[in-house]
Amino acid sequence: MPFVKEKFKVKEKTIAFLYVMRTLNFTQAQAQRHIAKGRLISHGKPMTHTGATIEGDIEMIFFRPKGRDIHPTFQNNDFMIFEKPSGVLVHPNTMTTSYSMLDDIRSIAGDSANATHRIDMETSGLLLASKHKKAEHYLKNLFEQRMIKKSYLAWVDGKLTKPFVSTEPIKVNQNGYDETKHKVLIAKDGKASHTEFFPLKYDETLDVSLVACYPHTGRLHQIRIHLFHVKHPILGDPIYGSSFAASDAYLDMVQSEEERLIQHGAPRLMLHAQSLEFTYGNRFYIESKVDFVSQKSLIVPKHLRAFNRQ
Repeated sequence: MPFVKEKFKVKEKTIAFLYVMRTLNFTQAQAQRHIAKGRLISHGKPMTHTGATIEGDIEMIFFRPKGRDIHPTFQNNDFMIFEKPSGVLVHPNTMTTSYSMLDDIRSIAGDSANATHRIDMETSGLLLASKHKKAEHYLKNLFEQRMIKKSYLAWVDGKLTKPFVSTEPIKVNQNGYDETKHKVLIAKDGKASHTEFFPLKYDETLDVSLVACYPHTGRLHQIRIHLFHVKHPILGDPIYGSSFAASDAYLDMVQSEEERLIQHGAPRLMLHAQSLEFTYGNRFYIESKVDFVSQKSLIVPKHLRAFNRQ
């Protein structure tokens, strides 16, 4: 379990954040944030005042990485590139998350290492991680300034023959009660979004197309909603292209493997982060070594799938 609770004995009265810094090898900012989140427990109660003193028996909750030997395909002194498998979170979403890519990132490079961008759990492919805080700030700023070029590959429903561009604005749905609560929306009052799409091949038997996707903005579910909007949703997408009931069953983790295949068309989201291009001193162009094209074999035959374009 990555988050653990351990007991410690503080022999002499000590300022709380200093003790956390020394014990967990944290920076002052990390230690203060750790305490502010209630992860230092004294006399049975979480502390929140970082400058308070502690003495005697305490408990601390902290992240202890437990990697699964996913090694970077490239690394230098500042950053690492991983091939993230589909179905794996980048960061733990709760304190009970049993594994995320952060486990391997920090097992390799220590507590200051971190993923620098977001990839959906079911998306596979290239993940860029920093080895220290200076690199993290620099790389995250590159993403924010749109100075890192990304490309994706996707297997989508139906036949696409011509390149196209989508600039449909995207809005996060704030209504937690209606049947679109799981989705982002195309809406006039949404945020500006821009994706280019280039069809690469078509499989007539499956009625699916392989598409190269180039997002110029980084909105939540951007590629997924833009393809869904033109009625060519990504195969295996448990949110876009399937019924509300099927999406609900998936999110509630009560959907069987067979239902997943029939309702969504594949056992995983058929979206893959294929390349990254950026400048960090030198110019880097890194391409995924995974043969994503061959994963077409995971797609359910058209006559067996309930996946649709509505």
